[in-house]
Amino acid sequence: MFANTPKPPYFAVVFTSIRSEQDAGYADMAERMLTLAAQQDGFLGVESARAELGITVSYWRDLDAIRAWKQQVDHREAQRLGREQWYSGYRVRIARVERDYGF
Repeated sequence: MFANTPKPPYFAVVFTSIRSEQDAGYADMAERMLTLAAQQDGFLGVESARAELGITVSYWRDLDAIRAWKQQVDHREAQRLGREQWYSGYRVRIARVERDYGF
């Protein structure tokens, strides 16, 4: 499903990852983070796909909302566990969305 984003401009956080062999607790934490992100001020939506390479794009009203999410206590714990257990590598990219169109 596509995220129902507003008219631009807004921001996208692109999280690209490669999973490690460890899986214990990952699915529960991913679901918890999605629920928690949706409750954050400035959250606009999310789109995600996973195969060998996972890509999750979350959409945010502004950079302050992104900063607040990055510092959210439970999200910080998920970040730590991701680095220690669930990912063999990841990249985070933040971009300003200037145009949004489709059919």
